[in-house]
Amino acid sequence: MIHVVMFYDTLMQRRVDLPALTRASAGLAECVVGLRLHGTGQFIRCSPDGRQASDPPPPASGTAPVILDEEEIGTVWLERPGPPEPLDEALLDRFAIAAAAIAERYGPANTTMADPALVELVISSDSDEAARARALRLLGFAPGLSIRVLAVRSRLPLDQVGRLVCPARPVKAAPLAGVGVLLATTVDTACFPAGVHAGVGSANSPERSWREARTALRFATPRQPVVHYDSLGALALLAQVPEDAARDNADVAAIGRLVGNPEGLKTLEAYCETGSLRGAADLLHLHHSSVARRLEQIGRTLGIELTEPTGLVRARIALTARRLLDN
Repeated sequence: MIHVVMFYDTLMQRRVDLPALTRASAGLAECVVGLRLHGTGQFIRCSPDGRQASDPPPPASGTAPVILDEEEIGTVWLERPGPPEPLDEALLDRFAIAAAAIAERYGPANTTMADPALVELVISSDSDEAARARALRLLGFAPGLSIRVLAVRSRLPLDQVGRLVCPARPVKAAPLAGVGVLLATTVDTACFPAGVHAGVGSANSPERSWREARTALRFATPRQPVVHYDSLGALALLAQVPEDAARDNADVAAIGRLVGNPEGLKTLEAYCETGSLRGAADLLHLHHSSVARRLEQIGRTLGIELTEPTGLVRARIALTARRLLDN
């Protein structure tokens, strides 16, 4: 055990890089070892002779997470063909600690989670450009990059969401005022995990992108969990309607009365989303005559002729305004 600790202490004193660390670990373990960093996608796999291992990797005989700032940023492993050696666990532990230290040394963008104060400096409308630029630099964003801001509500850890939807680094995340904030240069919205709601701002100035992201998040629903602000168009104006004015509107109040009728509310939402009886029926897996009967009853409750174009527009606006109040 002491030999393993001294071995890695010597490597750190020599300020080796990740490839050299992996080669040395393979020599010490006398088997193939590997290292992968999640964010950068860096993958290194070496044999005991110091060469890159090219054969298909077998199942790992032992693994350890690479932890930096309480976040798992990668994995190290051994590919020992026989039974584990007595010091394998200690070797993996020291290998992972050394990998985290080296990853931190070569830049701040190796972890997803960030200092909330720095993130707030980036997105606040009260920050001047010099303070914003300095905060972005400290977060690991190179000068001149277009930053897109996302507002996220998720039960999953923010760092996990960030790694999934922002495959190209850098990406930084922090919780602010009950909402998760992601700063990224590229976003793959198709990779959002189920159950996550998000609003995506445009690639403008970060403070404007943050306002847009928060607005877009208010429009997110279980059917449309990820909303781009740019896709809202004139609907974004509804977010500027004062809450009292929205609550006092007769159509919005009528929608509120449907809350106790989940089946009716679901039917109305499907009809407003598709714009037709048959479209709603397909979405609800019902016969169109059943949907027609439901809509007739809902229309009487709301005092809106839903089959008329004007009635459909009123229902759509009222539904959206009600969601904004709920969000």
